[in-house]
Amino acid sequence: MKKKQQHPGGAADPWPHGAPLGGAPPGLGSWKRRVSLLPFLRFSLRDYGFCMATLLVFCLGSLFYQLSGGPPRFLLDLRQYLGNSTYLDDHGPPPSKVLPFPSQVVYNRVGKCGSRTVVLLLRILSERHGFNLVTSDIHNKTRLTKNEQMELIKNISTAEQPYLFTRHVHFLNFSRFGGDQPVYINIIRDPVNRFLSNYFFRRFGDWRGEQNHMIRTPSMRQEERYLDINECILENYPECSNPRLFYIIPYFCGQHPRCREPGEWALERAKLNVNENFLLVGILEELEDVLLLLERFLPHYFKGVLSIYKDPEHRKLGNMTVTVRKTVPSPEAVQILYQRMRYEYDFYHYVKEQFHLLKRKFGLKSRVSKTPLRPQFFIPTPLETEEPIDDDEQDDEKWLEDIYKR
Repeated sequence: MKKKQQHPGGAADPWPHGAPLGGAPPGLGSWKRRVSLLPFLRFSLRDYGFCMATLLVFCLGSLFYQLSGGPPRFLLDLRQYLGNSTYLDDHGPPPSKVLPFPSQVVYNRVGKCGSRTVVLLLRILSERHGFNLVTSDIHNKTRLTKNEQMELIKNISTAEQPYLFTRHVHFLNFSRFGGDQPVYINIIRDPVNRFLSNYFFRRFGDWRGEQNHMIRTPSMRQEERYLDINECILENYPECSNPRLFYIIPYFCGQHPRCREPGEWALERAKLNVNENFLLVGILEELEDVLLLLERFLPHYFKGVLSIYKDPEHRKLGNMTVTVRKTVPSPEAVQILYQRMRYEYDFYHYVKEQFHLLKRKFGLKSRVSKTPLRPQFFIPTPLETEEPIDDDEQDDEKWLEDIYKR
C-alpha cells in the first residue's frame, strides 16, 4: 500500500495523481498559473488592472454622455441656429409653440458706427418679416436718470412682440428694474475713425441735404464749424480731448456715473456686459460678415438682410449717409488721439478678437493678424476689409459709397 505523498510541511497532497496541466498546486499568490490553462488566456496582474481601468472609464464616459443629453449645450444651440438636425431634434420633446428665437431685441446703436445704414435695412426687414421696429426720435440723450431709465424700460417692455428697439442710448439693465433682460446687439468701429467721422459730420453733415448740418448744430459758431482738426487736437480743445473722446465704452458699460470716466473700471465692466448681455457685437469694417451672423442668429429679424444690402435697388441708400468734407489729421495729431483713446482701443481690440473667434466657429475667414506694436506715429487705416483699399482713398466711409456704385 502506497503512502500518501506529504508536503514538506506535513500536509497531505491535494493532487495525489500529479499536478494539473499547466502548473503546480494552487496556493497564495499562485492564481496566475491557474488562469493560464489556455494559451490565449494568459495575462499578468498589470494587464488585468489596465483592462479593468479602461472599462471603468468607458462606462463612466458613456453614463456622463447620456445624463448630459448628448453634445454640449453650446453645440446644440449652435446647430439649432444653423438649422442642422441634432440629437434632441429626433429624441427630445416636440418643438415649442413660442418663438424659438428672442422676441425682445435691443440695438443701442453707437453713433457713427454704420447705424443709419443698419436702420435703413431694418425698416425694409420689418415690413418683410412683420416684426415691430421701435425707434426713437431722441438722438442726443444717451445718459438717463433713474426715473428716465424706469420709464424707458417700461415703454420698451410693453411694446408688441416680437420687437426690435433701437436708439442711441447707453446700456440699460432691465433686470435691475424688474424687467426681462432683452437680447442686445451692436456694432463698433476703429475709435479714431469714428471720432473723425463724427467731427466732420457735426460740422458739414452728409449727402442727405446741404443744410443737414445746420439742422443738427444750429448754434455752432462759424469759427468752431471751420476749426482745423489738427488745431483742435494739438491745442487740446474740449471736443478733441477726454472725457469727450471716451465715447464707445459707455454704450456697453451702462448708466453708472463711473461708466463715463475713462479708466479700467468702466473698461472691465463694458467687457463683462459684452460677454453676459450681448448676443453679437460686430465690427463695422466687416459689415457684411456682421449681417451674415445676424441673419444666422436672429432669422426672424434679419433673414435676407445680406441680399438686401447687396441688391442694386437698395445700394443707393448708402450714398446719402456718407459724411462729407472729411480730412485726415497729421501723424502727430493722430498719435495724440491714440494715446488719449487707449481705453477705447483696448475695448475695440477685445471686441474684434471675440468677433473673429465667432466668425471662425461659423467657418468665416478673417484676415486676422497679431496686433502690432504701435509705431511712433500711428495712422489707422481707414477700414480693413476683405479687399485691398487703394492708397488714395482717405474717406473712412468711402467703402460704403463704392459698394453702391458697383
